[in-house]
Amino acid sequence: MNIDAATVKVLRDRTGAGFMDCKRALVESNGDLDAATDYLQIKKLASADKKGLRVAAEGLIVSYIHAGGRIGVILEVNSETDFVARNEDFQEFTRDIAMHIAAANPLVVHSNELDPAIVAKQEEIFKAQAIEEGKPEHIAANMVAGRIKKWKAESCLLDQNFVKDTERTVAQVQTDMTAKIGEKISIRRFVRFELGDGIEKVHSDFAAEVAQQAGLA
Repeated sequence: MNIDAATVKVLRDRTGAGFMDCKRALVESNGDLDAATDYLQIKKLASADKKGLRVAAEGLIVSYIHAGGRIGVILEVNSETDFVARNEDFQEFTRDIAMHIAAANPLVVHSNELDPAIVAKQEEIFKAQAIEEGKPEHIAANMVAGRIKKWKAESCLLDQNFVKDTERTVAQVQTDMTAKIGEKISIRRFVRFELGDGIEKVHSDFAAEVAQQAGLA
């Protein structure tokens, strides 16, 4: 993964760790500054008094309505100061992330928030698919691992490719915003609503019905 010097500098300013340690932490964390900070703390390479370890408890709660009122998102993004929360770039960032959530439908923000029961169920599905495809057991195991990794990336907001720039993940967009603003930015939580979600519906094939009535089927 390509980590630019500006991102490394942000992490160095946060943690006081060395350049190479910061770069390694970012590579291990897929460019996620928060995860990289945790990595350096675990490795005891971060200084506890650096600003990156301060709590980001300010920020904004924004809402976004899409598709003629059929999809809605409420999102909380945190910053360290209320001043930054009023920044135009920060506000645009939050709107863009809310729009992304409406379009990409992630399940959670971070992969560690995924329900283990849901992950286990998905593993069972992928295993059954591999068996159905007639794959040997050792190949099936590798297929399941690869498909679970891909499924997690598609299900977790920070790992998804950003809808407005598919060359970057949402985590990288967040990192770039942190570098631009100069203080910790953190996507905390969201709720996504879709009209009729959870209501059992009766589905009909309208085209088939028309064809049948016309004597074509």
